[in-house]
Amino acid sequence: MNWLKQVPDAARAYLDGKTLDEVECIIADLPGVARGKAVPASKFAKQSSFYLPNSIYMQTLTGAWAEAAGPEGWIEPDMTLVPDYATATAAPWTGDWTLQVIHDAMQRDGTPVPMAPRNVLKRVVGLFEKKGLTPIVAPEMEFFLVARNLDPAHPIEPMLGRSGRPAAARQAYSMSAVDEYGPVIDDIYDFAEAQGFEIDGITQEGGAGQVEINLRHGDPVKLADEVFYFKRLIREAALKHDCFATFMAKPIADEPGSAMHIHHSFLDEEGNNIFVGPQGGETDAFYHVIAGMQTHLPSAIALLAPYVNSYRRYVKDHAAPINLEWARDNRTTGIRIPLSEPVARRVENRLAGMDCNPYLGIAASLACCYLGLEDQERPDKQYKGDAYDGEEDIPRDVFSALDLFDGAERLHKVLHPEFARVYSIVKRTEYSEFLQVISPWEREHLLLNV
Repeated sequence: MNWLKQVPDAARAYLDGKTLDEVECIIADLPGVARGKAVPASKFAKQSSFYLPNSIYMQTLTGAWAEAAGPEGWIEPDMTLVPDYATATAAPWTGDWTLQVIHDAMQRDGTPVPMAPRNVLKRVVGLFEKKGLTPIVAPEMEFFLVARNLDPAHPIEPMLGRSGRPAAARQAYSMSAVDEYGPVIDDIYDFAEAQGFEIDGITQEGGAGQVEINLRHGDPVKLADEVFYFKRLIREAALKHDCFATFMAKPIADEPGSAMHIHHSFLDEEGNNIFVGPQGGETDAFYHVIAGMQTHLPSAIALLAPYVNSYRRYVKDHAAPINLEWARDNRTTGIRIPLSEPVARRVENRLAGMDCNPYLGIAASLACCYLGLEDQERPDKQYKGDAYDGEEDIPRDVFSALDLFDGAERLHKVLHPEFARVYSIVKRTEYSEFLQVISPWEREHLLLNV
């Protein structure tokens, strides 16, 4: 068990006086679902390598397979899983003493598997590091706590709170609304503490049973790992209390959607925020990053809004952007500059949905920033007023988004061309699966009327 000396303090504290039973060797697939193997702790300590087929990254969310194999054909070669012991964390909802460890997917020659989402994010971060820059991100996580839904044909409904009444909508920032599902929140805090995660704050959002969790700013890969872990721990906390946690972008009609807003800043080699000039003013780099987002985010929407449901969130006057205008302290724009001291100046991308894979969502957003710094262009003029009065300029469906993504060769080079190829094929396959399902709307309005 010498490897336990390499794990974070929180993981060792969790096991203090206990015997480790099991280790979950996990990776994130394209949707962000945890895949891998659970092995006895004794076997994990003895075995130098674990393997999984690379076809994991060619699977749709439904479990179907996309025809995305390379020139060698569909032979499903194994990837080598390399543990990142810095990610070891408790699985406190299990019945035994279990640690989770995120692994990196490597090819047999030791190079990163290009389709692996964590590798995609590491690649983008590495491009900034070659420029002498350290990217800093702060993700915000929105989700709904809803009643158990066992019939997909039945609409999703708000959960029942402690009072026995359904969670109410339009109660943003209400403390009593959060208290309604306090037991779930308590377990989220307990699980996060056991896993060594620091929550910056929990608030009630505008939807019925909608909650937002903010995380401390920091390293993009570390924060993406935490969002990946948080999705699982939040679901487990909800299940303990007979409800579901959902990260769908738009789970309930006529309610706001759930976003994963991403705050960006960048440090130079001396640790200074490159958005801040000598007198505290805004630098050229600040404007270049905004311009990069305005130029390239439309081509990256396919990663920030990966499902047909994702586009239901982009509704005018409903707490989600409909364009790429930018402004200071204006939540109607797609790109917002929050109020802050100069040293904390940052750019917030409000387009990403909470249904995106956190590795890919952060990687795509950073890639747009990177291209902006490369191009050194200026953004449009700051928007004044309500940006919902402006023109819509983002794709409104998966197919349109994928068409833009497929033509974005510069974005592909930043993320990795092979990843871009596989991602597009998988998502188009997923969309084709969706088109085979007849919706209740079609049965209600077309059955007897056309």
